[in-house]
Amino acid sequence: MASKTKKKANLLSYLRESKEELNKVTWPTQKETVRYSIIVIVASLAIAVYFGVIDYLLNLGLEALLSL
Repeated sequence: MASKTKKKANLLSYLRESKEELNKVTWPTQKETVRYSIIVIVASLAIAVYFGVIDYLLNLGLEALLSL
C-alpha cells in the first residue's frame, strides 16, 4: 500500500516540476511560428524535388543499362 502512495506522490511531484519548467520556456510568437513553419515546408519540398530528380535520373540510367 505504501508503494501506491509513493507512486502517487512521485507522479504529483513530476507533474508539478513539469509545470514549473514549462513556465520557464520562452514560447515563440505567432509570427515566428508561421515563419519557421514556412521555412520547414519550403525546405521539405526542395529536398523532395531534389530526391525526385535524382531518382528519375538514376531510373533513366538503369533503364539505359538494362536495355543494352
